[in-house]
Amino acid sequence: MQTQSSAGFWSDMALWKKILIGMVLGCIVGAVMGPDAEVLKPIGTLFINAIKMLIVPLVFCSLIVGVTSMKDTRKMGRIGLKSVALYLGTTAVAISIGLGLGAIVAPGAGVNMVVDAAAPAAQDAPSLVQTLLNMIPKNPVDALAAGNILQIIVFALGLGISLNLVGEKAEPTIKVFEGLAEGMYKLTELVMKLAPYGVFGLMAWVAGKYGMDILMPLIKVVGAVYLGALVHVVVFYSLLVSTVGRLNPMQYLKGLVNPAAVAFTTTSSSGTLPATIKAAREEMGVSKGISSFVLPLGATINMDGTALYQGVCALFIAQAFGVDLAFTDYLLIIATSTLASVGTAGVPGAGLIMLSLVLTTVGLPMEGLAIVAGIDRILDMARTTVNVCGDMMVSVLVSKSENELDETVYNKTAPESGEVLA
Repeated sequence: MQTQSSAGFWSDMALWKKILIGMVLGCIVGAVMGPDAEVLKPIGTLFINAIKMLIVPLVFCSLIVGVTSMKDTRKMGRIGLKSVALYLGTTAVAISIGLGLGAIVAPGAGVNMVVDAAAPAAQDAPSLVQTLLNMIPKNPVDALAAGNILQIIVFALGLGISLNLVGEKAEPTIKVFEGLAEGMYKLTELVMKLAPYGVFGLMAWVAGKYGMDILMPLIKVVGAVYLGALVHVVVFYSLLVSTVGRLNPMQYLKGLVNPAAVAFTTTSSSGTLPATIKAAREEMGVSKGISSFVLPLGATINMDGTALYQGVCALFIAQAFGVDLAFTDYLLIIATSTLASVGTAGVPGAGLIMLSLVLTTVGLPMEGLAIVAGIDRILDMARTTVNVCGDMMVSVLVSKSENELDETVYNKTAPESGEVLA
């Protein structure tokens, strides 16, 4: 009975708690065993290999489904184009901020981890022109087999757009990809159940080989991500609201309070959606039609917070393993994160999956995933909040551009104590 109770307790526990427990136990075991803890590394390697297994089919199927789901009338097509452009543009800015903070704070400097000799070393970075030319696959099958993420993304986006243009005849093919995508989401969920054990094995190896000093840089990672989140929302989003929307940014920031609080505590953009829609309509004056389209779209494809987190973590891992990134590597990180955000926002474990895409693209060691996985929940609170704030900002700007923003509601003063909004 006691064994069953213990098993039930573990199975009912939230995944982030399991991962945190795995990280703590791994550190303790590694500190006790020392270099002998390397015998536990295969447990972590198994998890890393499972993550690698997911990358190509998950990105390919989910991107096609993400693109083909955007079937709009002419007006919705126009609104959709504006929304997607804003979402992708702000995502590129977010990861640039993350990369900048990673370079300034340098959380991985002095860690001096060693890349596994069995792992492929990072290649010399190609020129910018060559990088752009290499985005188009000569043979999509080769790109899929080789795991060339950027080429896969470009091909999937092109195929998804083409399937939409074909119309009714493409519906059976779209349904096949929808079924495959759902299967990959479920497989991702199953693989993520291995995360606590994989993190335990890798953290035991890391702590045994490098000592407990490896944990100190993680405080810098958390600080850099939270600082970047504040800068992106308070400075960048407010600047867009002020300059593009010609609206008072303080009213925008006031309207964020409720949905931001829900996002911070639930770490779910989709779970926050009811609060986001309510605030957009009642606090911001966004029309019902635009909020009903733009906000669910944003919950699916807007990953500003995740992109910012990837920038910081990619620099941390590069610095920790002593890998020098070229200018084109930075551009690849920005392009990969921005384009991949179309299809992977709703995937369980999206943060780690997206980070694995970035690491794969620029040839950084996948072992770095385990180091940040233990603090992923803390980082997830910040990145989800940024994602939701971005959804709100885009809904305001799109509504304003379509002359559907009730500026009387937007510019109202804060409700008096006890006043209930209609």
